[in-house]
Amino acid sequence: MSESSPQAHYPKHECGVFGIFGHPDAAMLTYYGLYALQHRGQESAGIVSAKEPGSPFAFHRGMGLVSQVFNEGILKQITGTRAIGHVRYSTTGSSTLKNAQPIVVDCARGQVAIAHNGNLVNANIIRDELEANGSIFQTTVDSEIILHLMAQPQDSGRESSLIRALSRIDGAFSLVIMSEREIIGARDQYGFRPLCIGKLGDAWVLSSETCALDLIDAQFIREVEPGEIVVIDEKGLRSFKPFVDKPSKALCVFEYVYFARPDSKIMDVNVSLARTRMGYELAKLHPVEADLVVPIPDSGNYAALGYSEQSGIPYSHAFVRNHYIGRTFLQPSQLIRDFGVRVKLNLVKDAVKGKRVVVVDDSIVRGTTARSRVVTLRKAGAKEVHIRVSCPPHRHACHYGIDFPNPKDLLANQLSLDEIAQYLGADSLGYLTEEAMIRAIGRPENQFCCACFNGKYPVDYDQKVDKLILERRNERADSLITSNDEARLF
Repeated sequence: MSESSPQAHYPKHECGVFGIFGHPDAAMLTYYGLYALQHRGQESAGIVSAKEPGSPFAFHRGMGLVSQVFNEGILKQITGTRAIGHVRYSTTGSSTLKNAQPIVVDCARGQVAIAHNGNLVNANIIRDELEANGSIFQTTVDSEIILHLMAQPQDSGRESSLIRALSRIDGAFSLVIMSEREIIGARDQYGFRPLCIGKLGDAWVLSSETCALDLIDAQFIREVEPGEIVVIDEKGLRSFKPFVDKPSKALCVFEYVYFARPDSKIMDVNVSLARTRMGYELAKLHPVEADLVVPIPDSGNYAALGYSEQSGIPYSHAFVRNHYIGRTFLQPSQLIRDFGVRVKLNLVKDAVKGKRVVVVDDSIVRGTTARSRVVTLRKAGAKEVHIRVSCPPHRHACHYGIDFPNPKDLLANQLSLDEIAQYLGADSLGYLTEEAMIRAIGRPENQFCCACFNGKYPVDYDQKVDKLILERRNERADSLITSNDEARLF
């Protein structure tokens, strides 16, 4: 993504997964489910479906938004009684059609399709081992590694092969898998990424977030627990917990700050209410005399509302968001200064002229966009600009599925808080503390991963080993090319 893109200075989204078993309109309902999960990934979308047990899989994948990839004619071609779907934002693997999910294979165990949200920290190590033993990969995404591990011929049952595969991988994964007779949901032992279970009549549903259940009028049953595997077939739902429970859970706390839709519930906590309480906490920690509280839409809306309610300062939608920026939007380069910032958010100048303004945002990553907004407010005549951020400063990389910039590019790693305020051109700057953020969510601290804030990684990641494996694979590939070139000489 280019630096001029409207989203270039935000954390990149994860992925969304959805599945349904036992409904005659499974593909269509999966389409609606993915539509509700579109915020989790906008690069590609895909659906795999099947009719009776053992019937061939029908699938369609494409680059772009769900509404761009699918139409009524395509959905009629992939009808079935069970289906899984995926929306993607690449964190590993390039943004190309070959990496779009769900991935479908036909192996000795039959047809299998997989959709994955998360990131494996030992993916390169396992891939190197599999390739050395003759495996041929069609994509560069982590998800295909799980399929290769499942296809190993050591065990007879699909459930045992999945358990064996999951026991080999480390990191974050919420999976929806479809076989010839069932769909399966699985979550890593720490529960980094959300996954929930719903019911629509007699049909079972799996989804990254509850907002997708609401759209198709399905009843929320419960969440898939960390370390749990659920198998759904004609007999109903069965649950397995084959792994030793971890002493603590590690749901990504950024789900509440930014990623999840505000109408979703995670761990029985409504996301919009959590964000509103973050605003309360922010107002207590960093009060200021001002005339307006202005959110950065959309993820800053609820925190700004909480700040306004707690402080008594009026709330105003002074920034107006353009929701209709498509993937093919043309960047004008230097034709219009700061175009990438203003094409997404435009300011109602009369609302801020002569006012002391508190701007509430969910995060500051590189700071370039936040700085441009302060400049815009000053030009519109704002008397003072105070920045409030509803999470702690970002100082560390995420290895579990969120594509933050390199830590050296994170603003909080380069400057002190006073220096950040000066760089942004703000009259004051206040971040939410980690303790206040957790308090706002209302769940124990040991249930969350906050590594991007504090550097405490629940699952170890050795970047040196990862780099060594990549170098070895590249050397092997270069050697193969050289040997083939030499063979052509004779």
